[in-house]
Amino acid sequence: MASQDQLTIRLHPSDNVAVARADILPGTDVPSEGVTANAHIPGGHKIATAPIGTDEPVRKYNQVIGFATQPIAPGAHVHSENCEFRSFERDYAFCADKRPTQYFTGDAQATFEGYVRANGSVGTRNYIGVLTSVNCSATVARYIADAFPQEELDKYPNVDGVVSFVHSTGCGMADSGEGYANLQRVLWGFARHPNFAGILMVGLGCEVNQIDFLLDAYDIKPGPAFQTMTIQGSGGTRKTVQKGIDLIKGMLPAANAFVRETVPASHLTLALQCGGSDAYSGITANPSLGAAADLLVRHGGTAILSETPEIYGAEHLLTRRAVSEEVGRKLVERIEWWENYTKINSGSMDNNPSPGNKRGGLTTILEKSLGAAAKGGTTNLAGVYKYAETIRDKGFVFMDSPGYDPCAITGQVAAGANVVCFTTGRGSVYGCKPSPSMKLATNSAMYARMDEDMDINCGQVMDGSVTIPEMGERIFERVLEVASGSQTKSEALGFGDDEFIPWQIGAVM
Repeated sequence: MASQDQLTIRLHPSDNVAVARADILPGTDVPSEGVTANAHIPGGHKIATAPIGTDEPVRKYNQVIGFATQPIAPGAHVHSENCEFRSFERDYAFCADKRPTQYFTGDAQATFEGYVRANGSVGTRNYIGVLTSVNCSATVARYIADAFPQEELDKYPNVDGVVSFVHSTGCGMADSGEGYANLQRVLWGFARHPNFAGILMVGLGCEVNQIDFLLDAYDIKPGPAFQTMTIQGSGGTRKTVQKGIDLIKGMLPAANAFVRETVPASHLTLALQCGGSDAYSGITANPSLGAAADLLVRHGGTAILSETPEIYGAEHLLTRRAVSEEVGRKLVERIEWWENYTKINSGSMDNNPSPGNKRGGLTTILEKSLGAAAKGGTTNLAGVYKYAETIRDKGFVFMDSPGYDPCAITGQVAAGANVVCFTTGRGSVYGCKPSPSMKLATNSAMYARMDEDMDINCGQVMDGSVTIPEMGERIFERVLEVASGSQTKSEALGFGDDEFIPWQIGAVM
């Protein structure tokens, strides 16, 4: 990291751009790079440190982030006006960087206070959930959950809440294929999630996504902590709401009987996420979260990276860490699926970054992906999974998903994540139920402006007061505290009731 008196940050000696630490005005000398700015370089944006000819690669992180569309002189602002995305060949070098993981053992293993369920899984929160099979039952599900305000739940101090999870699909869709499978995996994943002490699933009755089909497909047996019903079978809205309230009242005493117990950190599954990213994301918060993910893996836990469009162009850095060529090729297959998916929908992988990302200094998806992939740390890639597929491997894994944050995290939680870490540079206010979400600020200015929403200021890395390993330790310790019941900022603000968004694929019919 550059010293505080330097105007720029150079990420690798081979780079031909550097990142401005703050606004650089035209005519300003940049001694560390031996150039003079010939344009305004906003903070977080790139300044050319060497001549770059037309069609030559622009390099950052010692990787290609784009190609010059015109000659770029030293000291120039490098952004969308003179740098563009292009496809290029990448060397996947399967397993080339695979190495043994140095696990913590014995008394060195970290612990947290969690809720141990009958099947041995461990929750970090203790909710009762009202799931919906179809959008048609959304209002009824909300009415049921709304019947349990905080004053009612004060009688059950060990219960974190009764929450409805409503969505906009479940009918008008094919009863097979990727879209249907996504929705079923999400519902099954939430139904069995350890952060729930009880589940009530509510349908309409005539929808494509039949509750009975889900039960059969996943061999789910209704019982005291898992109940189902339909509006049509229960006699309409009012009767269904009352029946649902009665069923949850019956679940509350058993849910309240759960108490936290000391368990190993190996029971933690951490969702790694970023949103509202800026150029500092790949310099401060993302590598710091990667360091925390490495620590979790070394303590026997699991870290899930997702958002396939946001590792595009950086996937070769992950395939090099794959535990086997089979695992690496699964990731490449997902990349190829996305290339085809965007093509048939008349899109481009470079439709991401967003306008906010670009204002924050990110120019192409290649640049954004290289920073986003840093959340995955440095340990081996142990597995690659479809969206919302149950994670079976310990260690660092990848789950396919869109780059849309709420949709991606819905899949990660369904896959088993019981804590979420969310890095942000522009300032996302995302929150999540049933899994608590910590937000990590990439820069100190945004943290100061939005400190009521941000849990940790990773901007201190850029300020020079904290190293990336030290920040990783700080994040990991905070994860343990949150997993043990300490509230996140988003929980204190009441977020998490409207962020359940399963990934919809396919025709609406």
